[in-house]
Amino acid sequence: MATTPTGLARAPHTSRGAELTEFFAPQRTPSTALPDPGPFLRNLTRGVLEVFAGVREVDQLARWLTEDPYRKLVTRANLAARARSARGVPAKRPVHAILSVRESSPADGVVEAVVVVQGPARSRAVAMRLEGVDGRWRATSLALL
Repeated sequence: MATTPTGLARAPHTSRGAELTEFFAPQRTPSTALPDPGPFLRNLTRGVLEVFAGVREVDQLARWLTEDPYRKLVTRANLAARARSARGVPAKRPVHAILSVRESSPADGVVEAVVVVQGPARSRAVAMRLEGVDGRWRATSLALL
């Protein structure tokens, strides 16, 4: 074992640290080991619409999102809250009907989907990309159109 300038023993540099990092890092999951993405797509869409309406906290969706879509959702939710406050409109639970869910799989463990919803005033689409990570689906991209 090598020693440090203070005389303490130091383990030699090996690839063991890299192996441990890879072991504990998020692991990609193949499609065969993942559940049907349909219910997840519907639930995430409802959650996103509720966040924009101000009746759900963004933190409740954090486990379903990676960092980038989470941050974008927080920003858009804050803007929506400011707009409601400026107009004096209270937050109320949205009533949406899911019209269609279109999904495709460009690679193993990846689903790209568009969920079209009908609201009282207009129809909207939520586009998202899901990736299998650690045995479950997580949204890596999210857009409300």
